[in-house]
Amino acid sequence: PGNKAGDSNNYVFTPETMSSTGNLLDAWTGGYERIRRINEFLESMRKHSTFSAEENAKLEAQARFFRAFVYFQLAKRHGGVILYTDMNLQKNKDRSSASETWDLIASDLKYAASVLPVRWDAANKERVTRGAAWAMLARTMLYAERWQDAKDAADSVFKLQVYSLTDKYEDAFKGGNSESILEYNYLVTGPNHTFDNDYVPYGDMDNDGGKGCPTQEMVESYQSKDGKTVDWSKWHGETTELPPYDQLEPRFAATVLYHGAQWKGHTMTNSVGGTYGQYMDYRSDTYPKGRTTTGYYLRKYLDESHTDFSVIKVSTQTWVELRLAEIYLIRAEANYRLGASGAALEDVNAVRQRPGVNLPALSGLSGNDLFKAIRQERKIELAYEGHLYWDMRRWKLADKEYNGYRVHGLKITPHQGAFKFEYVDCDLQDRKFLAKTYVFPIPYDELANNSAIEQYDEWK
Repeated sequence: PGNKAGDSNNYVFTPETMSSTGNLLDAWTGGYERIRRINEFLESMRKHSTFSAEENAKLEAQARFFRAFVYFQLAKRHGGVILYTDMNLQKNKDRSSASETWDLIASDLKYAASVLPVRWDAANKERVTRGAAWAMLARTMLYAERWQDAKDAADSVFKLQVYSLTDKYEDAFKGGNSESILEYNYLVTGPNHTFDNDYVPYGDMDNDGGKGCPTQEMVESYQSKDGKTVDWSKWHGETTELPPYDQLEPRFAATVLYHGAQWKGHTMTNSVGGTYGQYMDYRSDTYPKGRTTTGYYLRKYLDESHTDFSVIKVSTQTWVELRLAEIYLIRAEANYRLGASGAALEDVNAVRQRPGVNLPALSGLSGNDLFKAIRQERKIELAYEGHLYWDMRRWKLADKEYNGYRVHGLKITPHQGAFKFEYVDCDLQDRKFLAKTYVFPIPYDELANNSAIEQYDEWK
């Protein structure tokens, strides 16, 4: 509680506290501030720019890409929202339909894709590209449930023949490689972030870290190296037998720091009293201070070369917003929805058999079995990249699968020269998801200052 994931933790236990006067996951106010700034830029450019028509078009394409991105943040929370595309502002304006909102997002991204270069010159190489516009269109149209549009946009990414899956999965989300389509880079001098400080294991630094830990449920989601479901029943009680971590497919070790893993020249000891990695019972302290409440730490995104936190307190890992594996999985889901099971399975297998993973190909799947395979690959391939929560919302599965359940971990305790593994409850209460929160409420300030808008039915 009170840490990096505290907002969402509040809502999985007490979703009824979300309201029009308080929504910690809202993007309304910040979103419209950004939309106004973008529209101001576009209007000023059209009135005053002395650049060439070609340069103006490129500037407009970049601005409209980001306007679409911000509207997407609003649409995936609210559906239909108030649409502004110029500075002819009116105080009292009703929200548009969800269809009209997705139309605007699609229009902006298609314009961006029609103008932006496939590659920029060296001086501008980190700007938004045509591939990024097509990729973002594919993602947004998946949320809009416009399956053909999502497939077509994904096809357009592949037709560019610019991107390829990395040779190692652990490089895929680091940026600066063949798989990255859109990324945000950081500098020690700023902008930078504190990801390592927040998530490193006990032993890396004093009194910080461990603020988000993978659960046993997530660990059990990984298949074995030969693509089979692993039987974890022995570890749902107490045992001194080492869990089957070495049997799990490669994406597990690239994502999770487990008991016995190698990290910065140390062997992880995620146990009670451990020296490199240490366990604490959930809520036994206000802050984790580097300890884990599940027996696991997040490895994905941590910088293994960052070892001296007394000298360098900030982190500079790249954030990859869009990468090619996601586009494969977007096209797989779109094809599944369009009834093209064979094409969908080909894209799922492209991800399963990507370099460094090499899971056996799936065959003969259709219907719900194919959808389960797509869900599995999105959950594992894109783990901790910010997709699963929103996927479960757009699939309307959160109220079915995220109600009345708890997550678990392994409490690891030294025992007779080895270790005892005990299956433990990490929530101490049931989680909840209210169906009404599939749509977030319009903030009270908007309702108070806009006489034309009406609250969503779910929140009246």
